[in-house]
Amino acid sequence: MRYGLIGEKLGHSFSKTIHEQLANYTYDLIPLSREELDVFMKEKNFAALNVTIPYKETVIPYLDEIDPHAKAIGAVNTIVNRNGRLCGYNTDFYGFRYLLEQNNISVQGKKTLVLGRGGAAKAVKAVLREMGAAEILTVYYKPAVDTISYETCYEMHSDAQIIVNATPVGMFPHTEESPILLERFPCLEGVVDVVYNPLRTQLILDAESREIPCAGGLEMLIAQAKYAVEIFLGKSLPADSIEAIHKSLLQEHRNKGREGSLQHGKTRQKTTGN
Repeated sequence: MRYGLIGEKLGHSFSKTIHEQLANYTYDLIPLSREELDVFMKEKNFAALNVTIPYKETVIPYLDEIDPHAKAIGAVNTIVNRNGRLCGYNTDFYGFRYLLEQNNISVQGKKTLVLGRGGAAKAVKAVLREMGAAEILTVYYKPAVDTISYETCYEMHSDAQIIVNATPVGMFPHTEESPILLERFPCLEGVVDVVYNPLRTQLILDAESREIPCAGGLEMLIAQAKYAVEIFLGKSLPADSIEAIHKSLLQEHRNKGREGSLQHGKTRQKTTGN
């Protein structure tokens, strides 16, 4: 029985490296088309999985049980096969909360924009609600229920204090793209990007250039993986394992020259994504 990550495109993923440092098992990257996903989930030939774009909501009908917390969020990123019964959880919630706390980004009482409406955005919004954000607006690139457009966002919500990108815009290999123009938001106190490859997206570079407190998604990825492994194996991992792997990955990718690879990139806004 295998452990791994399912999603549509996984060439950017660091999850194999992270899981195999956290636990003593082989962790596979398993790219699946929507047609392949149906067969894969029905065969249940796995011990435990993580789930990424665009299947965090798609997998729910295949599950026999859903953790109440994941059910409330409406998205699943962790699945355990218990004797043929598939049980779903959401560790993105704990990963994103860890990211905010670790980087001292306070959202309490703040007006917050969440870019995207997919599974990651749902976990992000659940954390923001728990941590006391005053107002949470979902920004989406096409008309959808309970969202606002980027045009409306610029025209009516330039007083936003926190922006969270929960879309794949800016992810490798499209590293010159940014999901939103930060110069239109003079009141910003924090910018967070759940994208982790590149380590510093164009959005994060833009925030740094404006001296806005900011954080990329690598610590969230590692933290949610740590919580997922604990669910997979039914045991606790050392509390310092997140930071140890974070330091290791930062050093590895700095040595490869990827940390600063966007310094001379040209910013190009793109308002598409989940």
